[in-house]
Amino acid sequence: MNANVGTIDRVIRIAAGAGLIAATVSGAIGAWGWLGVVPVLTGIFRFCPAYLPFGFRTCPRQD
Repeated sequence: MNANVGTIDRVIRIAAGAGLIAATVSGAIGAWGWLGVVPVLTGIFRFCPAYLPFGFRTCPRQD
């Protein structure tokens, strides 16, 4: 599993996911906010499976 999520992408994913989770816990939004777990995990592991079919990378190549 090679990293394909760069630093800026990673920070945005973790912040957005944490925001969704916090909004769900506080009752501001419904249960769908638990989907914020997905961007948090892809940010932590620096790997996004959705990028694979399209060949996207937001991090520099490690050759």
